[in-house]
Order: sequence, then structure tokens, then C-alpha cells
Amino acid sequence: MDLNTLWFLLLGTLLAGYAVLDGFDLGVGILHPLAQNDHDRRVFFNSIGPIWDGNEVWLVTFGGALFAAFPEAYATVFSGFYIPFMLLLCALIFRAVSIEFRSKTRSRAWRAAWDYTFFLSSLTATLLFGVAVGNSILGVPLNERGVFTGTFIGLLRPYPLFLGFFTVAMFAMHGSLYLNLKIPHGELHNRMKDWIWHTWGTFLVLYILATIYTLVTIRHAIPNFENAPWSVLIVLANILAIANIPRATYRNRPGQAFLSSCVSIIALVALFGIALWPNLVTASNHPENSLNIYRAASSEKTLRIMMTIACIGIPLVLTYTSIVYWTFRRRVVIEKNSY
Repeated sequence: MDLNTLWFLLLGTLLAGYAVLDGFDLGVGILHPLAQNDHDRRVFFNSIGPIWDGNEVWLVTFGGALFAAFPEAYATVFSGFYIPFMLLLCALIFRAVSIEFRSKTRSRAWRAAWDYTFFLSSLTATLLFGVAVGNSILGVPLNERGVFTGTFIGLLRPYPLFLGFFTVAMFAMHGSLYLNLKIPHGELHNRMKDWIWHTWGTFLVLYILATIYTLVTIRHAIPNFENAPWSVLIVLANILAIANIPRATYRNRPGQAFLSSCVSIIALVALFGIALWPNLVTASNHPENSLNIYRAASSEKTLRIMMTIACIGIPLVLTYTSIVYWTFRRRVVIEKNSY
């Protein structure tokens, strides 16, 4: 296994970490309109209040790692997808502002405005992430230099849009399972259990349709799975994790249900990586124009230096993240200075 492959795996790890951690943040935002009163909405905000900004560090780290290890892929993605990235950036900014500003005053109009901003920005960001994954698997037009030659409208194809809606359903389920861990016992907690069944059912239907749609549409990825027979273990783990969510919920084991959701998301990211391998940006017009882990990579010396830095930094990030989650592990308590 060479450095290029190791960096591909590291990028996959960072992407999976972001999907798991910020996934439930975005899911809470998607479910936010279901809260019936101001107290319930404050519970939603405070469930993610201490940790949401730390979760987004994984996305920033992913972008930095992509720039350091595969600069040509970084340049193609960030220049070719400029409009989607600006929309994503605006969504993440307004989402952050809505969390911080929402409870600064007791005005109903003020809070309602930020509530809708929180919902719309969370929904938009999630949809864009899903569309990006769909375009990555399907491929985009690239010239011989690996430069994107398509248009923004051209990215809004049926398959990427479907994966966008699938991602919304997945994060909504993930967010409901997280809220089940954080909401105090009572009426809101009981309603949350009903939401879990609805979000899980929607996710399951879209998961089955997405699997069929992918097998029919992404024919070029099938050889990757044929050459990696061990990938069937990932598929099996994914199916078992999805099936365990209703079982754990029915038996009142919210931690196990949330962990199963995490495993499912990690498995889906792993399958995405297998389908994409060895490309970082797949060319839909001419396969030879694709930017793979060798064509788009930095020098071996750069990869080696950055790997040393990653080996030092990642354990520190994991330690810090673990401490923060352990500190705020209890259920939400609304206080005077809460969000």
C-alpha cells in the first residue's frame, strides 16, 4: 500500500467522520419544524449547541487534506463547482448564525425567522452534499487537463438529485436517533420515538431505491466490487445496522440504535469509496481524463511530510472530540443562559 492509497483512505476516514458527526447536527435542523413550541425548539438547539462547531472541523480538515495531498483534484472541484460551493458556504454560515442569534431576544418574529433559517440552511447543505456524492459517482465532463467543462445546471441530473433526497432522509433519521438520546423524558421524548419510525421508514424505502438505481446507472463501478470480494462484508454490516435500528428502538436501547445509524453511514461512505476508486474526480465524457490518486497527487515527499503531521494531529483531534462528547453526554437541561 503506497502513500497515495493511504491518503485516499485518510480522506475517506475524514469524510465518514464528518458524515457521522455533523450528520446528526444537520438532521436536527431538518427536523426542527416538527417542534411544537419555543421550549421544544430550544431543546433542539441545546442538544447540539456545545458540539456543532467542533463537528464541522472534520469538513475543514477534509478540504485541507484534499488540497495538500491531491491539489489538482482540489483545484478542479473547487473551481468547477464554484456555484454549489458558494451555496453550501452560505448555508453553513446562516446555519451557524441562526444557532447563535436565535435566543438573543424574546421576540416571536425574531425567533421564528431564525428557526426557518436553521431549517432551510440545514436542508440545503444536506441536499448539496448528496448531490455532490451523486455527481462524484456518476462522473462529470473533464477536458484532457482535468478541468471541469460542464455547467451548474448540468450537475442537477436525476441520479445526483435522488441521492440528495436520500441523504436528507438519512440525516433526518440520524438526527432523530440523536435527539432520542438527548431529549429529557416526557411528551417531546415520546413524540420523538414516533419520528424515529417515520424517518427510518422513509430512509429504508429510499435506501432500497438508491441501491437499485445505483446498480442500474453506475455500471462502471461494478468491476471495483468484483475485484474486492471482501466488500460484501461492508454491505452485510450495512444491512444488519439498518435492521438493528428498529429493533433497538423497540427495546428502548437508544444508544445502540444511534450506534447502528453511525455504522450504516460509515458503511455507505466506504461503499462510495470503493465505487469511486481509484478516481477522485471521474470524467463522464472520456475516462482517461479522470483525476485519480496518482495523476492528481502531490510529490511523494509532500505526501510523506503530510502523513507525519496527520499521524500527530489526528489522535489529538480524536482525544479532544472524545472529551467534549463525554463532558456533554447527559440529556438537555434548559437553563437561563441556554440557547
